[in-house]
Amino acid sequence: MKKAALDYGTVWTGVALSDPLNFFAKPYKTTQTKDLDSFIEKLLKEESIDIIIVGLPITMRGTESAQTKLTIEAKERLEKKFPQVEWRLLDERLSSKQADQLKRAKTKEEKIHSHSVAAAFILETYLQFLN
Repeated sequence: MKKAALDYGTVWTGVALSDPLNFFAKPYKTTQTKDLDSFIEKLLKEESIDIIIVGLPITMRGTESAQTKLTIEAKERLEKKFPQVEWRLLDERLSSKQADQLKRAKTKEEKIHSHSVAAAFILETYLQFLN
């Protein structure tokens, strides 16, 4: 079974998938957050996924922000809607910065894609924890 990760945002949400053996994480797609429910529904029909990791944006001081609360609420809502997979939160403090350092987004399309790259960093952290 594959693992998935979400870099949840108010406008865009990046998605990453693992390989079936859970060794590698790769950016998958970025979707508009308003379409996230239908995107996940389709994803779960097309892929064999057992766990979805949601990046939790904790501040560098280790405190919660307004975005942290929105992310937790979204995870809880999605967990109720899609109970067939396990949902987990994972500290994602530096994932967006890592994605940006990998390749600075110059166009709108690159900026949108960077969300799925950030999700891949979140998933990579989780896979390292598993192995």
